[in-house]
Amino acid sequence: MSDITITPVLGKTFGAEVRGIKLPELNDDSFATIKTAFLEYGFLVFPDQHLSDQENIDFGSRFGKLEFGAMPMANQEKHKDGSYGEVIPLTTQRMRTNVGNEAWHTDSTYWPISSKCAMLSAVTVPAEGGETQLADMRAGYAALDATTKDKIASLAAYHSTQFSQANDLGDFPAQKEGTIYHGEAYLRPLVKVHPETGVKNVFVGRHAFGVPGISRQESQALLKSLVEFVVADEARVYTHKWSAGDTLIWDNRALLHRAKPYDYNQPRVLTGTRVAGDPDSELAYYPDDPKAEAGRQALQEELEALKAETQDRMFGGTTLDDKRGAIPLDPGVARYNQDRHKQSHH
Repeated sequence: MSDITITPVLGKTFGAEVRGIKLPELNDDSFATIKTAFLEYGFLVFPDQHLSDQENIDFGSRFGKLEFGAMPMANQEKHKDGSYGEVIPLTTQRMRTNVGNEAWHTDSTYWPISSKCAMLSAVTVPAEGGETQLADMRAGYAALDATTKDKIASLAAYHSTQFSQANDLGDFPAQKEGTIYHGEAYLRPLVKVHPETGVKNVFVGRHAFGVPGISRQESQALLKSLVEFVVADEARVYTHKWSAGDTLIWDNRALLHRAKPYDYNQPRVLTGTRVAGDPDSELAYYPDDPKAEAGRQALQEELEALKAETQDRMFGGTTLDDKRGAIPLDPGVARYNQDRHKQSHH
């Protein structure tokens, strides 16, 4: 454990680089050191790890129950032998969804239970672009003026990937149960108290819309302004330029993230592992809760409005008839939420 060095990222309000350890060799004491740093800094970078799929799963599992482990976050199909095939064209829903992730967001807020943290490990990276950016919503909240803090203290917003794809890209994926485009929208507060540190942060991003109690126009302006405020200060934004073998883990409860554009004809393969949130702090409600109907209605009304407003965006307000793995099934997250739901009824 004495060999571990944790170096804060220079000039930033958050983040640290960790060296002197191989993640598959962690003992309980060294993991405790890493967990403490994770909660303090919000994200950690581990260079030169080159983790296998099982090693990704094992390290992620130290933080809690996984939504999914070692899932390819890639623009290539992964074969059963672990190799990767040809680059998936931009004319697929898979790539439309990947492009959507280039806007600021936090993971799984569109499921009943949002994510605790997420991890990426770089396998193949493009020559230019394709970085991952992170933004500190804790420091963003701390820097807000008192009037804004008071205004948002009791407000919430619905979260949906169908909204974010439509709003950001003019992409209207076919709705299908068990996928990330499932027709539900979950209400989450704009101000989050971190369940482990007690620190407050704004809790916003591309999936958020429809703040109840204010007009649609005011809601749009407020949510946009909060994201823009968080990322306006360079000290609150970190850009990770990937090298093969890097592993990056961040706290979804406190940070925004996004991918940067790149030449989509070049391979970009990251291995993704996502840790489920604790239901006590990250559960909004389940689809059979009476509160869920308001979210469904809000989403359908918003999508109808966006149909008329997004003709000039990247995908022209279209629904793609794509038979080649059109909708990302995200089976681990769907199964996790279903399992938790069943347990809560026993």
